[in-house]
Amino acid sequence: MDMRFGYTLMTEQAGPAQLVRDAVAAEEAGFDFEVSSDHYSPWLLAQGHAPYAWSVLGAVAHVTSRVDLMTYVTCPTIRYHPAVVAQKAATMQLLADGRFTLGLGSGENLNEHVVGEGWPGIRDRQAMLSEAIEIIRKLHAGGTVDFRGEYFQVDSARIWDLPDNGVPIGVAVSGDRGVSEFATLADHLISTDPRRSLVEKWNANPGTTLIGQGARAIGQLPICWDREKNAAIERAHGLFRWFAGGWGVNADLPTPRACC
Repeated sequence: MDMRFGYTLMTEQAGPAQLVRDAVAAEEAGFDFEVSSDHYSPWLLAQGHAPYAWSVLGAVAHVTSRVDLMTYVTCPTIRYHPAVVAQKAATMQLLADGRFTLGLGSGENLNEHVVGEGWPGIRDRQAMLSEAIEIIRKLHAGGTVDFRGEYFQVDSARIWDLPDNGVPIGVAVSGDRGVSEFATLADHLISTDPRRSLVEKWNANPGTTLIGQGARAIGQLPICWDREKNAAIERAHGLFRWFAGGWGVNADLPTPRACC
């Protein structure tokens, strides 16, 4: 199993032009892939940014040539309808010449509540995500799609610009229930809390594309670096204290003030 190193374009911490410059620099520095968060709000007031991730990724696809690109992650259930996500992902794959992976997750209250549709419980969010993945897969297969589900409806939808080889989908999971729900629906595993047990559970799930045999396990680890140790510690406390609560807490935070 090969190890690859990626760079996170954190839309919460920089404006769109800076993120594009950072993406170019990361490719030149030798990173293998780049992922982008997809936020409507920053985690902290001190972070101060939240540009539209899909516009940033489109620009990054234009100015890079080697690195793979991915959303890390997009929620295709509340702020975005899955039919719209399917179109965006297909366009991104064409712009990136096959380098794009659609990273999906069940979302965070911080970003999804803004459209006034409320914030469902975790079981409903996961059921919505499963249905959304089904819709996206159908649209990426080509042709006209009509769909009536428990959560979503699609009427005579078609993606007119489709990449020849489709768009691989990674799904973010944080525990056994998420793995059981999504392992057979996704091409790759994503976790912001990378643990060996998640990979083992994924590979033990019947019908799953095995990690190391076609599927990838993509994890994230925040790092604060500075020439002075105390400066790095101060930056970690200032910009990453939201991370300490874990996703069980972070998913339900309502606004940046919750972590201020």
